[in-house]
Amino acid sequence: MAGKPKLYYFDGRGKMESIRWLLAAAGVEFEEEFLETREQYEKLLQGGSLLFQQVPMVEIDGMKMVQSRAIANYIATKYNLYGKDLKERALIDMYVGGTDDLMGFILIFPFLSAEDKEKQRAFIVEKATSRYFPAYEKVLKDHGQDFLVGNNFSWADVHLLEAILMVEEKKSDVLSGFPQLQAFKARISSIPTIKKFLQPGSQRKPVPDNKYVETVRRVLCMYHDMKAN
Repeated sequence: MAGKPKLYYFDGRGKMESIRWLLAAAGVEFEEEFLETREQYEKLLQGGSLLFQQVPMVEIDGMKMVQSRAIANYIATKYNLYGKDLKERALIDMYVGGTDDLMGFILIFPFLSAEDKEKQRAFIVEKATSRYFPAYEKVLKDHGQDFLVGNNFSWADVHLLEAILMVEEKKSDVLSGFPQLQAFKARISSIPTIKKFLQPGSQRKPVPDNKYVETVRRVLCMYHDMKAN
C-alpha cells in the first residue's frame, strides 16, 4: 500500500498551498517536510530530486513530481476532481488558469516593500472585482448550478474558493457585489473535506509573515526586492 504523499516546501503558502487545498479536498492525508535551511535545499538538488531545480516537490505514488500545475493535474485526475470528459477538463483548465492569474498577483505580495504592498493591495482588489469575479459570477448565474463545471465538485471549485478567501484577506467585503459568489463560497466551504481544512489546526497555512519571507529568501538566496504590477 502506498504511503501518504509527502510535500517538500516552506512552512507557508506559496505555490504549494493550492496543492495542499486539492489533497485536502480529496480527503487525502499528507506529510510535509519544511525547507528551513539552504543546506536542505542543496541536498535535494544534489540528490536529483528537483528536476528543474525548483520546489514545490511532491513524492506521490513512487514519483518525485515537480511543477505545481503537473502535480495538481495528477491529483485532480487521480481523485476524480477533473471532470468526466475532455470538454469538462478544458473548462476546468480554463477556470483554474484564470484563478491562477489572480493568485499570481497575491503570491508576490509578501515580498514587496510596504509602499508597494499598498499599491498591490489596490491592484489585487481592482482586478478581482473588475475582471475575475464578474466572470465567475456570470458562469454561475448563466448555468444556475452549484458548481462551476458539470454540476460536480471539481478542482475549479477548490481553486476559486482558495482565491476568494485570499482576496478577502485584502478586502473583507470584496464579494459584496457578487451574490452568486457569496452563495458559492458558502456551499463549497460546507463540503466536509473543505470544512475540515478550514478549521484551526489543519495543514492550511496562514497569511505569509516576515518569518516566511525571510526563510524563502535565505533558502533560495533571494536578495532583491520584487516589484508590484
